[in-house]
Amino acid sequence: MSILFLEYPKCTTCKKAKAWLDSQKVQYTDRHIVEDNPKVEELREWIVRSGLPIKRFFNTSGLVYKDLGLKDKLPTMSDEAQIELLASNGMLVKRPLLITDAGVYPGFKEADWAKLL
Repeated sequence: MSILFLEYPKCTTCKKAKAWLDSQKVQYTDRHIVEDNPKVEELREWIVRSGLPIKRFFNTSGLVYKDLGLKDKLPTMSDEAQIELLASNGMLVKRPLLITDAGVYPGFKEADWAKLL
């Protein structure tokens, strides 16, 4: 099983998730979400595979999200425009992001990740 772990290393939730993966002896590919931001094609695939609405992939507590006033703008944007926006700045993407053969999960909830793995 291939596992991709997207993180922002300074994020405390990412650190917690990474420690959990390591404690479970999970082998994964680590990717810096800002230095190697998800591409439009990747995001399209991951959103479909997750079965979640696009909004779940936005870091709604982040400064960039708030500075851009996305709470009010997202409801009027097309899905494609939202995906392109996510691909434009890694700080907009909910993190950590776990991609496995079994599914895609934005954010860290230990019980949910345990099910995916």
